[in-house]
Amino acid sequence: MSPATITSSANASAPLAVQVVRQYIPNRGGLEDVVAQLSRQLLSRGFRVRVVTLDRLFSAPDKTLPAREMIDGVEVVRIPFSGSTRYPIAPKVFRHLADADLVHVHAIDFFYDALAWGWLLHRKPLVATTHGGFFHTAKFSGLKTLWFNTTTRFSSFAYRRIIGCSAQDTRTFQRIAGRRVTRIDNGADTQKFADAGVREPRRRLITVGRFSVNKRLDRLMDAMVPLVAENPEWHLEIAGVPGDHSGDDLAAMVRARGLEKHVDVHVGLSNGAVRHLIGDTSLFASASEYEGFGLVAIEAMTAGLVPVLHPNVAYTDLAASHPEIRLCDFSDARLAAEGLGDAYTMLSRDPAGYRRAAIDAAAAYSWDRVADRYVDVYRAALGDSRRGEPRGLLTERTGA
Repeated sequence: MSPATITSSANASAPLAVQVVRQYIPNRGGLEDVVAQLSRQLLSRGFRVRVVTLDRLFSAPDKTLPAREMIDGVEVVRIPFSGSTRYPIAPKVFRHLADADLVHVHAIDFFYDALAWGWLLHRKPLVATTHGGFFHTAKFSGLKTLWFNTTTRFSSFAYRRIIGCSAQDTRTFQRIAGRRVTRIDNGADTQKFADAGVREPRRRLITVGRFSVNKRLDRLMDAMVPLVAENPEWHLEIAGVPGDHSGDDLAAMVRARGLEKHVDVHVGLSNGAVRHLIGDTSLFASASEYEGFGLVAIEAMTAGLVPVLHPNVAYTDLAASHPEIRLCDFSDARLAAEGLGDAYTMLSRDPAGYRRAAIDAAAAYSWDRVADRYVDVYRAALGDSRRGEPRGLLTERTGA
């Protein structure tokens, strides 16, 4: 089936925005959620949307997904890849750009470099969103820095706009792309978990996200040990999808700490099931050492939960703007336990007042507002009168 066939129900004269991302629905995670939400918003604003993504989930590499599918009105095209999940090689991406008006690359990986270096093959206006780059862990930090200052810097010249989805990303990418970097904080689905948290404070907390090494779920469990020793009412819900760790790996960590009665691990839950878990919790906790933005903390605020977060750069930036967020150092289990206990005490003083403040603060990240800013970027990229070359090269040559 050709792209023209699958999109025939849409307005053929509407501009086609192709979203290129390594993982998409049915996988669940922050990156996938951002692309899905943005795609739906673009449809409502008169764009046609195609998502080009990989044909296998990193969490289930033996299963090949359908080559084409319509999901919530969005055309999804899946292509094969080889190589590692960190830098999957997928050259067939070029086959699905011919009718695009604009190509939006999500994250800094093979697609970011290939579509820049192969610009002469497609000649489409390019924009990109950083999604944390590739600095999620300190592993190979020297090599990553070298790659960023050489390959990523050169690739960035092909992009008319680069969108930093956090203050941290914006600062980082301005070093290599200057004024072409625009900050648009990630949007959040403010309805998914809206007002879902329990109204009477309870010593129950939840963490949600991919089971990745940088999330430091081990430290979160370590903090539960002194909490439970002080008060056995404390309980932690861990909800997510496999990453560097499997569900069995986490279950083994729970047993090693003797926390079987106080920590539950949930794998692959639907949003509705996660909302049900949130309905019995008061706190959200994350011991993550690295985040591109911290979207899940905003989603927790929409539910009325208190986010208690490890002070990585992204979380520190968020906390500077939102006093509803509490920071504590999860590298020390006892200090982390004290921080969680203090957050519960704070909430207990005025649960209704805190709830109103958190929900109001999270409203600023509504996708209705964020999508308008993306559309402004698209219009700027599409409206550039000098289309013969990538905007980045023009900027470098003319100083525009």
